[in-house]
Amino acid sequence: MFDADLIKKVYEHLPTRVKKAREKLNRPLTYAEKILYSHLFETQPLEVFGRGKDYVDFAPDRVAMQDATAQMALLQFMNSGKETTAVPSTVHCDHLIQAQVDGKTDLSVAFHANKEVFDFLESVSNKYGIGFWKPGAGIIHQVVLENYAFPGGMMIGTDSHTPNAGGLGMVAIGVGGADAVDVMAGMAWELKMPKLIGVKLTGKLNGWTAPKDIILKVAGILTVKGGTGAIVEYFGEGAESISATGKGTICNMGAEVGATTSLFAYDESMERYLKATGRTEVAEMANELKDVLSPDPEVYKNPEKYFDQLIEINLSELEPHINGPFTPDLATPVSEMKKAAKENGWPLDVSVGLIGSCTNSSYEDISRAASIAKQAVDKGLKAKSEFTITPGSEQVRYTIERDGYIDIFEQMGGKVFANACGPCIGQWARPGADKNEKNTIVHSFNRNFSKRNDGNPNTHAFVTSPELVTALAISGRLDFDPVNDTLKNEKGEQVKLDPPTGYELPVNGFDVKDPGYQAPAKDGSKVSVVVAPDSNRLQLLEPFEPWNGKNISGAKLLIKALGKCTTDHISMAGPWLRFRGHLDNISNNLLIGAINAFNNQSNKVKNQLTGEYNEVPKVQRAYKAKNIPTVIVGDHNYGEGSSREHAAMEPRHLGVIAVIVKSFARIHETNLKKQGMLGLTFDNEKDYDLIQEDDTFNFVDLDSFATSKQLTLEVVHADGSKDMIKLNHTYNEQQIKWFKAGSALNLIRKQN
Repeated sequence: MFDADLIKKVYEHLPTRVKKAREKLNRPLTYAEKILYSHLFETQPLEVFGRGKDYVDFAPDRVAMQDATAQMALLQFMNSGKETTAVPSTVHCDHLIQAQVDGKTDLSVAFHANKEVFDFLESVSNKYGIGFWKPGAGIIHQVVLENYAFPGGMMIGTDSHTPNAGGLGMVAIGVGGADAVDVMAGMAWELKMPKLIGVKLTGKLNGWTAPKDIILKVAGILTVKGGTGAIVEYFGEGAESISATGKGTICNMGAEVGATTSLFAYDESMERYLKATGRTEVAEMANELKDVLSPDPEVYKNPEKYFDQLIEINLSELEPHINGPFTPDLATPVSEMKKAAKENGWPLDVSVGLIGSCTNSSYEDISRAASIAKQAVDKGLKAKSEFTITPGSEQVRYTIERDGYIDIFEQMGGKVFANACGPCIGQWARPGADKNEKNTIVHSFNRNFSKRNDGNPNTHAFVTSPELVTALAISGRLDFDPVNDTLKNEKGEQVKLDPPTGYELPVNGFDVKDPGYQAPAKDGSKVSVVVAPDSNRLQLLEPFEPWNGKNISGAKLLIKALGKCTTDHISMAGPWLRFRGHLDNISNNLLIGAINAFNNQSNKVKNQLTGEYNEVPKVQRAYKAKNIPTVIVGDHNYGEGSSREHAAMEPRHLGVIAVIVKSFARIHETNLKKQGMLGLTFDNEKDYDLIQEDDTFNFVDLDSFATSKQLTLEVVHADGSKDMIKLNHTYNEQQIKWFKAGSALNLIRKQN
């Protein structure tokens, strides 16, 4: 069992700290508040913090990093001057394995293709006391749930779906690598005190409805930005009826509504899961603190008094949902899909059905999906669509193979990929994707932005539960409703699929031969970390230049992004993942997916020095060569999606000084601040319309940059006319110091 001493220490202090917080606030506490107030950094005074207003210093219990983001995080940590991490930390190799043939083959290819990066991550982990999960061990969030997550704890992870650990009652928050460096270096981790959204669940799931449908429903209610700056806390008798892994699914995909994190209070399902995964000692300790590891009773009785927003969902009436395409919040009940697909012209033939990923790859998920596959085999049905399975961990894969589920999927025509992210993050060598043909895929992943899975902008990706994905793959139709429709089998008979059945946990327990964990050296001082000077995969970092204290003038417009601009648009994944450890090389994908508001095209912007149009990175490099600062302008929820800090580091590296938008996604705004950039919002959103293609920007009062004080921007148009616009910001005194120092890391290094 990992972290036994750490967990004991947390539980020793938890009751006293919760009591003090309750006395200070002079009211009952929600579960999220109990964890937040009990994890204040040692120098942070206990106060009544304003939700959505006050910045608070926290002390997370641990840090987790996936291999794509760990590279840059650890390159930064190497510059911090620390000899070992201050809190338990882990690296998980799950993003750099491309799905193409099958798990064994793809893993072998990945080992060779990424050896330099894997060796770097292994050696850095070994040197600085970091646990290392080898390629093939599994997806970071599933591995964390199986080994590290515990009720009442707090962790941060360099991946937006870190909230998966909320399924075990943990406040787990996705962050950029610079935030991880702070915590690993023993510094406080700063977060604006989140607002609280309560989701009261009544009734019980039945029939075809699964835990995934709860978050699909919530996404439809809140939209992709409705949870920004908030923790979503689920409660009610309906919550207690859901398995721990089902809870994890819901918390995982809470990232798609912009939530800081999501969580459930400790209950018997978590106790069962802890014991099943070899952590009986944690379950027994948690059982002694049940009243602390749940909201105060008054919160359940009158939730409207304690949450900023309250949502109620009756699980007994909830219908299976299919969300998409192109956005995870476009929610359609399965009974309405026929009508919706016809009205919108969505392709009805399902080309591929994909189950698994960090969101839905538990034993329960796989067993329920397998029950549908078994029916197909028994009832003479063959899958009309391609079908793939991506196990979440080696422990799950080994156990489902032992219990015969993989054999069932293969009988249906399924293909098992490696225990890695694969198609979910664009690591999918899908044959024919380069033809950009219009098609539909359905998956049990969490994110379905354009080009996200296979690079094809015309792939309509829909998100649903694993069991429904399996049914749709068997039918081959997006508009198939398994609740009411029948299928014709090989004998010409009309047969109906029965609702899925499965097991919350394996009857014969989990089993695994090699989980894939490697402990670090006890003394890392003699371990060498080598980065070849001529490497195109890894590049040691040079500190960013500090601000000179003067107003910035003569800045040019790089791009005015139109509509949705996610971190996928700003810094694409897929084939670009191989450059995540090389800042200059990966900067060649800067904003290549963003739509230019002036020509409605991607990766084609005007170079004001020549008047010609070219690719965004090339234009920006031309400005950088002339030492001309630039500005990016964006729409609402700019930076939605992944936690990848490359979306902030790339523009910083290439000379962008400010990003001005209507609104930011939380993680991206923080990442910009950490890298010493200006992340600003229009005071009047209509000023977005004033920005023209040939504009020049002058900051007139940046030399008096201060908290709670607007900035004034002079926008000079090509005809000589000017507009003075007001910009808002959320920088506090510490974050302004980051800006002045050139980055947060520069400040840490200076303090050391």
